[in-house]
Amino acid sequence: MTPEIVEGFDAIKNRYGTTSIERVEAMLDSTAQQRSPWQKAAKWVMPGISQRPWHDPYEHAEIAPVVRAFEENHQAIKRELATAWSERNDAFSSYEHYLMRQDNWRALYLFRDGAPVAESARTAPTAFKVLEENVIRPGKICPLLESHFSTLLPGASVAPHCDLWNFSINLHVAIDIPDDCAIRVGGETRRWEEGSCLLFDYSFEHEAWNHGDRARTCLLIDLWHPETTIPEREALVVLVTEIRRLLV
Repeated sequence: MTPEIVEGFDAIKNRYGTTSIERVEAMLDSTAQQRSPWQKAAKWVMPGISQRPWHDPYEHAEIAPVVRAFEENHQAIKRELATAWSERNDAFSSYEHYLMRQDNWRALYLFRDGAPVAESARTAPTAFKVLEENVIRPGKICPLLESHFSTLLPGASVAPHCDLWNFSINLHVAIDIPDDCAIRVGGETRRWEEGSCLLFDYSFEHEAWNHGDRARTCLLIDLWHPETTIPEREALVVLVTEIRRLLV
């Protein structure tokens, strides 16, 4: 660990107690990590987090109000998205995953680089408002990641992959869903139901496809995993921020 990480970790332990971030420190010891075979390509697997790919969107007290708010506002979000897609299509960029750039996978960002994307408030006002009030202000979003409308064009697919870690969790709000679209996480495939949410641990291998005749759009939100604690979240921000600084 760099001196900056050690200093940051020590400050957190001084505030919350010496054992408050033990799981984060254990995560950094790759020899001590126990993981599912489906998580083999994830960089970090923090111990003590449930090793299951799919979660009930309503099972976690921290996340259930977020799910409810987006599902209740689905119709307004869908109308605004349709307007944006037809009138401001240039606001949607080719999606840049940490593994690849994909032109048939388009994204409209609401939160990125640790902050709301202010210009998206005009493009998608309802989604932006719900996200800000229910996710950003209460500190439920993982600031190391993002929230965006994810649009797979007809015929597009996302190749099987694991994301980097298991201490955040991915919420999919199904906005506009044609037939013949699905997502596999671990060994189970599910379909999006328009107006409802899916919640899954994306450290597990996953893939998605759109075999339909029009674009498939979900709103993706990277939330803190509900089984992480406040001091752990602070330590993880210190850790990942410093690593990213060194990689620039």
